[in-house]
Amino acid sequence: MTFFLTSVGGPKGADFGGLAGADAHCQTLATKAGAGGKTWRAYLSTQAVGGATAVNAKDRIGKGPWTNPRGVQIAASVADLHSANNKIAPETLVSENGRLIPSRLYTVNQHDILTGTQADGTAFPPDKDMTCGNWTKSGEGNAMVGHADRMGLRDDDASKSWNTSHPSRACDAASLVATGGAGLLYCFAAN
Repeated sequence: MTFFLTSVGGPKGADFGGLAGADAHCQTLATKAGAGGKTWRAYLSTQAVGGATAVNAKDRIGKGPWTNPRGVQIAASVADLHSANNKIAPETLVSENGRLIPSRLYTVNQHDILTGTQADGTAFPPDKDMTCGNWTKSGEGNAMVGHADRMGLRDDDASKSWNTSHPSRACDAASLVATGGAGLLYCFAAN
C-alpha cells in the first residue's frame, strides 16, 4: 500500500493545524494499518497568503508508483496521476483499513476529498481562500475538493475531476458532510 483515502476526517473539519497535521493524520492511519514504515503525505496544496510560501500538492507526494490497499496501481508517476490515465475511480477508493469510500451511488456520499489544489496539482493563487486558511480553519472559508468517484451532477470536467471539482460550503465538519464529503484526504507514500 502506497496510496489510500483516509477512513475518517480530522476532528476539526478542514483544520488539521496545517500541512504537518494533515501529514500526521495520514501517518497515524497508515501506522494503524501496518504501513507506518513509509513517509506519508496528504495530497494538499497551500496558498501564498500571510507571508507563507505556496506549496503544490504534486511536489509533496514522491515520484510513484502508487498502489491502493487492494494492490491496484493508481498511477505510475506524478504525470500519470495528473492525467486522464490515473485509476482513481469508485472501485479503487479504498481507505487504509480496506473499506470502500462511499461514492454518489450510495446513500451516504463521501466522494468530496479535500485537496485545495488545481487540476495540475499546483496551488491556487492567493486571491481567494481555497484551502480553509492553509488547513487551519474549521468555520468560515472554503476548500477545493475533488470527486474521488469521478462523478458529479453534470457531465463536465469539474464533475469528473478527482482533485478540483468545487469549493466546500465551509470548513467545519458539518459543512464538509453537507457538501458531499467527510473531510477525507488522499494519502501518498512519498518514499
